[in-house]
Amino acid sequence: MKQFAKYSACFFAVFLLSAVASAQQSLALICDSAQTTANIALSATLHTVHGSFRSKPCELHFNPASGAISGEVLFDATSGKTGNDGRDKKMHQDVLESSRYPEIAFRPDRVEGKVIESASATLQVHGMFRIHGAEHEMTIPVEAKLTNDHWTATAQFKIPYIAWGMKNPSKAFIRVGETVDVEFHGEGNVVAPSR
Repeated sequence: MKQFAKYSACFFAVFLLSAVASAQQSLALICDSAQTTANIALSATLHTVHGSFRSKPCELHFNPASGAISGEVLFDATSGKTGNDGRDKKMHQDVLESSRYPEIAFRPDRVEGKVIESASATLQVHGMFRIHGAEHEMTIPVEAKLTNDHWTATAQFKIPYIAWGMKNPSKAFIRVGETVDVEFHGEGNVVAPSR
């Protein structure tokens, strides 16, 4: 009986240590570039300008237990399109200067909120947003869902591009807003650490 109790205690200790170690390990969140998008909306005189940007390959490392997260979500600044060639040329040359600053990135560093597997969660994701060659601290509200092999995330936030040093593209009779509304959707595969 003592021998059985000894083995049982040993087994329980190993199981507990394994569970703790697993909880402390990060998951790799691989972005699916085809399914990860950023749509924008900019108010203007008599209408709203809509556009989109393509994502680039990216990877995040997330620890659900601690909320620590690292890596970058990347978008190709040169890919931005609004459906009007003249307007897009002005956006790239005068506002984004995308030939000089070809990437837009969000580099998260912590997640606030509880992530429960296979359930939607409302999170606050803090990090640095890089655009036009400068980084800006942001906390973005995110709706996310994490399963054992797949993740999805959506977010809506504003970019105060004028306050961040970019040129106002307004003309004499066409005025545009000073903030851009961004709607983000991301998804991809989850890669668990090897045991």
